[in-house]
Amino acid sequence: MGLFERYLTLWVALCIVVGILAGQALPGLFQWLGTATVAEVNLPVAILVWLMIVPMLLKIDLAALGQVGAHWRGIATTVGVNWLVKPFSMALLGWLFIGLLFRPYLPADQIDSYMAGLILLAAAPCTAMVFVWSNLVDGEPHFTLGQVALNDLIMIVAFAPVVGLLLGLSSILVPWDTLLLSVGLYIVVPVIVAQLWRRAALARGGPAGLDRTLRRLGPWSLSALLATLVLLFGLQGEQIVRQPTVIAMLAVPILIQVYFNAGLAYWLNRRLGVAWCVAGPSALIGASNFFELAVATAIALFGFQSGAALATVVGVLIEVPVMLSVVHIVRRSRAWYERG
Repeated sequence: MGLFERYLTLWVALCIVVGILAGQALPGLFQWLGTATVAEVNLPVAILVWLMIVPMLLKIDLAALGQVGAHWRGIATTVGVNWLVKPFSMALLGWLFIGLLFRPYLPADQIDSYMAGLILLAAAPCTAMVFVWSNLVDGEPHFTLGQVALNDLIMIVAFAPVVGLLLGLSSILVPWDTLLLSVGLYIVVPVIVAQLWRRAALARGGPAGLDRTLRRLGPWSLSALLATLVLLFGLQGEQIVRQPTVIAMLAVPILIQVYFNAGLAYWLNRRLGVAWCVAGPSALIGASNFFELAVATAIALFGFQSGAALATVVGVLIEVPVMLSVVHIVRRSRAWYERG
């Protein structure tokens, strides 16, 4: 790893501070960037996500996707954690921390709304950023793409029933425009662009030409990750300054949920004899959240100023730093994993 990659955690911390300060110093700019949305999908963030994931998708040979079935144990583990464990564990953690332990310190009229936001956050697995996490742990890219595509298909069928069950609502207003636009923006279009680019690079210079392209794009990808942090924390800097205690309390169950589900998926893969290059992205997909869908659903159901919307935004704020810590744990534990 180069100097830039080796000290990525430090750059992340600096970008969080810069984002908060920039949000306070230039509120007009960040408000304008925050309103650049289509179906609750922020377009500046979408562009940065493109810059992050297209280099990862360049590594994928679509002809090799047929081999994903060989990783069926990793797929079964990830699906099980995403859909049978994560939403229900978050409901339990929300009840324990927000409904019980932290109740005296939170606005009484927002308790149920906070818990609803946490459940919405956990009920849909991430679609885009997992390509970044998978790349950082040298994950098998075809498994990652196949798993994300499978989760998207399951989400269309299962998201509303799972959320309705846990929130006790007879019908859930799923923002289908947000869901479909996100899948198109973050999966379908980048895959097409990356495959066209891959073919052009191979036609010009063969495998060596593709490797040169990937090396050139590497710094751009990580720079886009850091720019995304600055933008997200700049957009929510006012919330952080105004309600730091509430945000810290909401972050507790989210943090526990991420580490619990990542650890569970990682351990199950090890017990099942899954290769480390599959177990890493499996753990990361099992822990991460589709925050665009969660935020949009919270706003649609409870309103922009609701506790549910705030809880989903907290998920957005801690997503990158926390997932980077999981990446670090997965990488450092490789020797232990492979001894099993």
